[in-house]
Amino acid sequence: MAALKYAGMDDTDSDDELPPGWEERSTKDGWVYYANHEEMKTQWEHPKTGKKKRCAGDLPYGWEQETDEKGQTVYVDHINKRRTYFDPRQAFTVEDVVVKPKRYDGNTAALEILQGRDLSDKVVVITGGNSGIGFETARSFALHGARVILACRNLTRASKAIGLIQQEWHKARVEAMMCNLASLRSVREFAESFKAKNLPLHILVCNAAVCTQPWTLTEDGLESTFQICHLGHFLLVQCLQEVLRRSAPARVVVVSSESHRFTDLLDSSGKVDLALLSPPRKEYWSMLAYNRAKLCNILFSNELHRRLSPRGVTSNAVHPGNMMYTSIHRSWWLMTFLFTLARPFTKSMGPRFSATAVSGAESNKVRPPRCTAQWLRSWRG
Repeated sequence: MAALKYAGMDDTDSDDELPPGWEERSTKDGWVYYANHEEMKTQWEHPKTGKKKRCAGDLPYGWEQETDEKGQTVYVDHINKRRTYFDPRQAFTVEDVVVKPKRYDGNTAALEILQGRDLSDKVVVITGGNSGIGFETARSFALHGARVILACRNLTRASKAIGLIQQEWHKARVEAMMCNLASLRSVREFAESFKAKNLPLHILVCNAAVCTQPWTLTEDGLESTFQICHLGHFLLVQCLQEVLRRSAPARVVVVSSESHRFTDLLDSSGKVDLALLSPPRKEYWSMLAYNRAKLCNILFSNELHRRLSPRGVTSNAVHPGNMMYTSIHRSWWLMTFLFTLARPFTKSMGPRFSATAVSGAESNKVRPPRCTAQWLRSWRG
């Protein structure tokens, strides 16, 4: 040993390095134990330090614990398509890890916010969840165990979205239900169908929207941008309000926009002019209609929070970030062209977006552009 020490060969990277013939393993509930292959025995204490250790936290994102045909615990890495008997958490045992408060900023991904969270007891409804921001929101929740319902008007596209999510994790619980926000009848039918499932509702994300659409009236006789972006969601929340209350703590997230600042609902005398919400064709401008609908989103969310927060249901209106590249501009060729030119400089949805909100205490404030996964912090307990 003296010669080895003199040569520096007895140095190790850690005092916890195991002697030859020993192996570190873990039980199903995360306790670390040590196997001595030479003496064919196991023990809880580290053979050098005499300490007991336990794996810290939940399994990393994409990992799952299963039992093989021999009854042994095996760990499955769904992202890299591999299996191992080594618990990946053993690299971060209780003895080694230093818990520090996490900080989030504009570069934080939604999947980082949810890292290690088990949302298998949550039910989430997302409007417009088959593409864009809604899809990334659905994906983030589903890959962390939540039961996600996509409320969409195009079930073919919704089925494709479900397939993409389940390609990443075959056990993802995602389904689609018909909900056309341009039809108040369809919104009511969706709400009744959802209630018939006898499910709780922990998170309702009012995400679906249209922008730069030509002037059209819905079957209800209202201007389509206003009804799809705001009124349809307003009715949906009202129809599901009792379910949200029974499911408390629950949350409504209304995806608004910073563009709400560039409009008004007041007439020349300073009074609210409701006629501005569904204008006739000659007074219609698509961007102004969109801005007004987003202002309505915020006013609605604030009042909803005031009424329901004492009952355990919070509401948050959020801005997903400037220059977020989605297909919302598809109705106007000029906007599509401009977004195509700007795409290399825009934010991508994948690393940034899931349903967003601020804490309940700040829900009456419009937040500046920042990480759109931010509100998920509140679900980290």
